[in-house]
Amino acid sequence: MADLQDDPQSTSAVGEIDPPAAAPPDPAPAPDTDDRLGRARDLLAAHPVADGHNTLAKALAQAPWHDLEVGESSLDTDLPRLRAGGVGAQFWALTSDPGCPDPAGATLERLDRIRTLVAASPEWLRLALTAGDLADARNCGRIASFLGPVAAHALGNSLGTLRAYHVLGVRALALTPGTSWTEPGLSRFGLEVVRESNRLGILLDLSGAAPATWRRTLDASKAPALLSRSAAASLTQHPLNASDDLLKALGQQGGVCLVSFAPEQIERGGPAVSVRDVADHIERVREVAGPTHVGLSGTYGLVTGAPRTTGLEDASCYPTLIAELLDRGWTDSEVAALTWENLARVIRDVEFTARATAPRRAASSATIEDLDGA
Repeated sequence: MADLQDDPQSTSAVGEIDPPAAAPPDPAPAPDTDDRLGRARDLLAAHPVADGHNTLAKALAQAPWHDLEVGESSLDTDLPRLRAGGVGAQFWALTSDPGCPDPAGATLERLDRIRTLVAASPEWLRLALTAGDLADARNCGRIASFLGPVAAHALGNSLGTLRAYHVLGVRALALTPGTSWTEPGLSRFGLEVVRESNRLGILLDLSGAAPATWRRTLDASKAPALLSRSAAASLTQHPLNASDDLLKALGQQGGVCLVSFAPEQIERGGPAVSVRDVADHIERVREVAGPTHVGLSGTYGLVTGAPRTTGLEDASCYPTLIAELLDRGWTDSEVAALTWENLARVIRDVEFTARATAPRRAASSATIEDLDGA
């Protein structure tokens, strides 16, 4: 009895039966990882990824013996992993390093590697030159392969070289620093490059561009621009990342920021860079630029041993990111805009601008000496 009296939990009178204790509420069921990934894969089957930057052309020079159709363990990109990741379109980057002694030669070498890969893999890949090619490749179950970007310094200060790249299939130009006409801002010749790119239907890539360069580009270009491999500078300071000012201006101009998965561009000072950090950057870009101005850039095409984001180690991992966004409450239509629709719209708009401009503007014969002086 003393035990009963001393028990602070006992409230019934002597001789009464204690009421049964209320059963604890059932815990909320944890989301099933397989179910989330399954839903993400279903979404990607309907709305595949149009990815903005893969450097496989450069990596192939470091892995001369490879089999991309069966699978290649020395690289993070091969055709089975692209298919498993739900990739429906890919921009194959052709940019040469800033200190390259022969940037045009390196660019052409990489262009040849990708064109050879596309020609050798007709059941997997299809060369894309237009928005119509993008749609046709998707309808046929192929990965639409766009060539570019090439780096500004690979033009050799020549509009004729720009047109030659276009004839070879290049559809994006990166206005990176390293030339007299992109640094510290666009010169008169740089503005002529923008106008000629508009006429040809070449997308202008502003990832890493100096503030004076991207401002003049957005003011001068009649077509929307893109950031092929950027993240939010407000979360992570990196030379390739975009400030809020750039993201706002890009959204107002109708462009798209393709968010990079590269760990050095998305790290937040934590112990490890993970898929959650990429999702944070995507949501920040969407908040600042707008929901129709954000896309994906896996920045794959690396050799074994290169730093990678946990959960996004290779080109098969896009469903993991989509599952994370679904957990955060993204709707199917928001995911579809992110993965495909926003970049596809920019490609269409750039092509429309070219069609409207070409009849009114002949190919420019200007030289850098004519416009910028000796």
